[in-house]
Amino acid sequence: MAVPVTLMGVPALARTAGARGEAVEATPTCDDGDDPTIPQMEGPYFKPNSPQRTSLVQPGTPGVRLTVTGYVFGLACKPIPRALLDFWQADAYGTYDNTGYRFRGHQFTDANGAFRLSTIVPGLYPGRTRHLHVKVQAPGRPILTTQLYFPGEPRNNTDAIFDARLLMNVRSVGNAKEADFDFVLNVPQ
Repeated sequence: MAVPVTLMGVPALARTAGARGEAVEATPTCDDGDDPTIPQMEGPYFKPNSPQRTSLVQPGTPGVRLTVTGYVFGLACKPIPRALLDFWQADAYGTYDNTGYRFRGHQFTDANGAFRLSTIVPGLYPGRTRHLHVKVQAPGRPILTTQLYFPGEPRNNTDAIFDARLLMNVRSVGNAKEADFDFVLNVPQ
């Protein structure tokens, strides 16, 4: 996994490949005066005590494989090591596991503030576009609860919760997808 590029002392948060090959705006932009990643509702399907793991995929799991990578930064654009990320999502059919912990798991960023999640592209269910739920917390700080979205989804235009500031950069790699998103927490540094 690559570490953030440093330009004039500020890590580069934006990735350069957009869904159609054009450059994309930083998601979110981080430069000492910008806002942190926006919160969004938790929704009805969160369960505490998820297992610690970086892969939500089990052998034989149906769905398009998805790898999500990124960093967690504070307000001064410095990486936050040991930040907690708790992910949960629907399966390929748009169903949440409410009895067990399928497609649920938490992990911690490494010393460079980086994370990597192996999962699948979530299925659709009525009223929502494709999304991943996540809670992010720097050690000893408040929790950010938000959702991550996929560009180019037809339901992005009809989902009342969708916010383009939470779009991941997504690209196809063979039969799988890769995505990235960098979180900026409201943490002074």
